[in-house]
Amino acid sequence: MTAGRERARTGGRGVLGRAAVLCGAVTLAAALSGCGGGDGDDKPSAGPSAAAKASTAAPSASARSTAPAGPDAAEKAAVLTSYDRMWAEQMKAYRKASLKGTDVEKYATLDALGQFKLDLAHLESNGTVIKGDMGHEVKVTGLDLEAKTSKATLSDCVDLSKWKTYDVKARKMIPLPSAQPLRYVATATAEKWDGRWMVTAFKPDGDRPC
Repeated sequence: MTAGRERARTGGRGVLGRAAVLCGAVTLAAALSGCGGGDGDDKPSAGPSAAAKASTAAPSASARSTAPAGPDAAEKAAVLTSYDRMWAEQMKAYRKASLKGTDVEKYATLDALGQFKLDLAHLESNGTVIKGDMGHEVKVTGLDLEAKTSKATLSDCVDLSKWKTYDVKARKMIPLPSAQPLRYVATATAEKWDGRWMVTAFKPDGDRPC
């Protein structure tokens, strides 16, 4: 691994960007806090359904449904597979508020995971876990295979309509904050390291509905 890649792995931008875990924040960070109004049995209002649940065994239907065509189709499909598996492993961690027993680091760099680890610490300290799923409608928007390190950019429509935060001690669901959009745009970058694609950055944009 080159020195440049090592620096990229040790950065701190984080999988959820720099969004704080606060009530009213318009990204996934707010959904983690579960600080909206209403009683504990409320569920998030239904929005347009996501393409599929995440799976640790294979890419989700969301990735497959936007399978690219053209001369670079195989590389684009590989990018989507790594991205989808990263989120599948992250959802495993969200469901138990711990990275133990997951393979997140096979698909994302430390730079992309910094804030995600803080989110897990937040869940653990509040005694909450995630019971629902996060939907994705993701596509590759750019691919540079001529660069010294091959690079890709992705655009995702994140869907929280099936997201549920669960208070373990109280044994009840916590509703999403009222200001939390159920669908919003997120962008990501990936690089090909030693023959496999790694997600290097993820940035949600709660102000951009999709």
